Amino acid sequence: METNHTIINIGRQFGSGGRAIAGIIGNILDIPVYDGELLTKAAQESGFSEDLFRRSDERRRLWGVGSIFGSNRYGSPTSSGLNDAHLFKIQSDVIRNIADNGPAIFIGRASNYVLRDRRCLDVFVCAPMSVRKEFVCSREGIPADKAEEIIYKRDKARAEFYNFFTFGHWGKSSDYDLCIDSSVLGYERTAKFIIDFGKEAGLIG
Repeated sequence: METNHTIINIGRQFGSGGRAIAGIIGNILDIPVYDGELLTKAAQESGFSEDLFRRSDERRRLWGVGSIFGSNRYGSPTSSGLNDAHLFKIQSDVIRNIADNGPAIFIGRASNYVLRDRRCLDVFVCAPMSVRKEFVCSREGIPADKAEEIIYKRDKARAEFYNFFTFGHWGKSSDYDLCIDSSVLGYERTAKFIIDFGKEAGLIG
């Protein structure tokens, strides 16, 4: 389905600044950025608890939710055996609906796969482990070994989530229009580079 407005999907390594860069792009282009907000919208759309989506978010593991009550147009959890795959479908529907109705920047959530039939700019933001460890250490006030452990776990969870639902490979360059190391230019200039690239590619109006 073709759209005439800007849609940008940003995948990112943990600690690479992908969320901050998305925010800068959003401010420059005056486009809304969707990350945690997607969970809220999915919960509102489906009628399930937002916490249900947070527990499932970017994780491969499937789990039953028979203890969580509520019924809606997607069916009752106790009767349908709702699991992460069902939640992913609900969240994907939210992403597609947002993309159909206006410009948007999506962070993570396998949005480049969900919107693979749309005209989008797909970007993956990365950075060297040393840079990411320094960032996490500074932000969380933790030692380097603990920061590296957190980075590994978060990247692993993101990869498992993406790979499980898309049958692809998280961070694989061929799945994106642009893969960029945010440590080379810094957040502001990386954001501007992405915008310039998108305009040159005809994917940003």
